[in-house]
Amino acid sequence: MEPALENYTSGLEETVAMALSEDIGSGDITAELVPEGRQAEARILCRDHAVICGQAWVNEVFRQINPSIELQWERKDGDRVNPNQTVFIAKGDARSLLTGERTALNFLQTLSSVATAARLCSDLVRHTQVKVLDTRKTIPGLRLAQKYAVRTGGCYNHRIGLYDAYLIKENHINACGGIKRAVLNARRLHPDRKVEVEVESLEQLEEALQARADIVMLDNFNLEQIRMAVKQNDGRAKLEASGGYTSQSLVALAETGIDYISVGSLTKHIKATDFTMLFN
Repeated sequence: MEPALENYTSGLEETVAMALSEDIGSGDITAELVPEGRQAEARILCRDHAVICGQAWVNEVFRQINPSIELQWERKDGDRVNPNQTVFIAKGDARSLLTGERTALNFLQTLSSVATAARLCSDLVRHTQVKVLDTRKTIPGLRLAQKYAVRTGGCYNHRIGLYDAYLIKENHINACGGIKRAVLNARRLHPDRKVEVEVESLEQLEEALQARADIVMLDNFNLEQIRMAVKQNDGRAKLEASGGYTSQSLVALAETGIDYISVGSLTKHIKATDFTMLFN
């Protein structure tokens, strides 16, 4: 499943420019120690078992710093790597390589971490029909980049933001005066959008089904409750489970026949993948 990169790169130039600005500021005074015009070749290694992601962001970093920098990628987005494998080689002006190193690796380590976590989840439930989804719990400014990394790892995107689908939660329901009224308002205002309702009980599930929601999110249901919900639903809507599941419970949950499992930790609880740049 190859994600379409162009769907995730809106604002990429601005995101990279902001990252470079906060790092470089008025100038890289340490890189100035290197004689001007000196050429170098650097090898970027991954120190972990990981799934690579972030090539477009790395390319943009060096393009903005010095377009003459040449990058030779030995691994592409979605490739698995083992510790101490080379990911890419960078050639060109030594000062420029040093100045771009940290920002480039920050993007690479963050997005590869997300892709690695997503690959773990997708591998665990590969024997089922369930789709593991991300959430909006992303690093501010990196929403699309992290959503791309999730797809690169083999999982799926929930809504991108507040604009592309409805997710009617507890506070919306209370403010609207009930599930039925909230769903009716959603259909009236944006009939082309999917309507999802979050519920906290089997009684609320029935309300959402009676209101003809497209998707119902089962919030913090235990495994037995989810089995009951799948039976009660009987194909009337798509069902999504949400609620901090572990790797072990993810498999059992996927085997209930539920349609989706949303996992906020894909983008929220990430541990940066370790990369290093070494001059030859």
